[in-house]
Amino acid sequence: MKTFLLTLVLAALLLVGLGSFAVWQWWQEPITPPNTILLVDSGDSLSDVAVELEQLGALRWPDLWTVAARLQGLDASIKVGEYWLDRARTPGEVLAMLVAGDVRQYDVTVPEGLSLAEALDVLQQNPAIEALLDGTRDARLLALIAPYTHPEGLFFPDTYRFVRGQTDLEILTVAHRRMLTVLEDAWGQHDPGLPYDDAYQALIMASIVEKETGMAAERDRIAGVFVRRLQNNMRLQTDPTVIYGLGQDYTGNLRRKHLDDESNPYNTYRHRGLPPTPIALPGEAAIRAALNPADGSELYFVARGDGSHQFSSTLEEHNAAVRRYQLRRREDYRSAPPPARQPQDTIDE
Repeated sequence: MKTFLLTLVLAALLLVGLGSFAVWQWWQEPITPPNTILLVDSGDSLSDVAVELEQLGALRWPDLWTVAARLQGLDASIKVGEYWLDRARTPGEVLAMLVAGDVRQYDVTVPEGLSLAEALDVLQQNPAIEALLDGTRDARLLALIAPYTHPEGLFFPDTYRFVRGQTDLEILTVAHRRMLTVLEDAWGQHDPGLPYDDAYQALIMASIVEKETGMAAERDRIAGVFVRRLQNNMRLQTDPTVIYGLGQDYTGNLRRKHLDDESNPYNTYRHRGLPPTPIALPGEAAIRAALNPADGSELYFVARGDGSHQFSSTLEEHNAAVRRYQLRRREDYRSAPPPARQPQDTIDE
């Protein structure tokens, strides 16, 4: 009898040991298929998540995983979001990921020189971003930029990281704060004697510089030309401002009637001084160029056709440059450098 009881006890201990080893091995075994996407919605219970993981092939024994989480007091600690299981992970690693809220990260790039309407379109075309705003005059956007009344130019072009479900307004809120920080810092280091009443006017100039050239080496020279024109009470006479004022009426061909139109407040061929608002989202380099323009005597520039510009100090020199580069355009003529390849939206790997 004693031998039988001893055998039962040993068998029970063996089963417990084998069971414990199997559980330990299960907890340590990475089985998640690479590049698995898990969505945890608000209202999902721990059991719901465990079943979803099992259906994705990312977990065996979901009930045991649920019990293990509860024994650790983590059943109410998992975070809502989209999780990218980029490699095989153990049940313990998956649980730790959900508790830490290590959700999938995306990048979206807003390039320099876009208008706010174009930037908003970039955001709203991204399927991972929730489109909340109804255009650039949405009341929520106007409330964000107060005390400014026009939103153009007030958002910093950059690459922004976000998680699925974030809204266009949330991303633009970050971009607006970033722009105010960059502008304030640059304004604090600007050259004295510039024809700006405040940092906002410098932002307007920066947006013009951004639209006029994509060449880094030319930004401060372009800014220098426009600053000297303002100082000499000359009209800026820059096409991008006219085009911005035309809005959807611009069809790609700027005509004499457009340059003669005094009703367009952005027509710098007819109105002196800066236009009423920025015309695009300038980057930091353009902002610093506007606030630290190059010295010199140039008052004119014209596109050479290879993306660069010919600068002139006198009208006679300028007219000669126009005849050379504009009236006899080369076959591959372009007024700006070829666009850089824009980075694709990416995820955090």
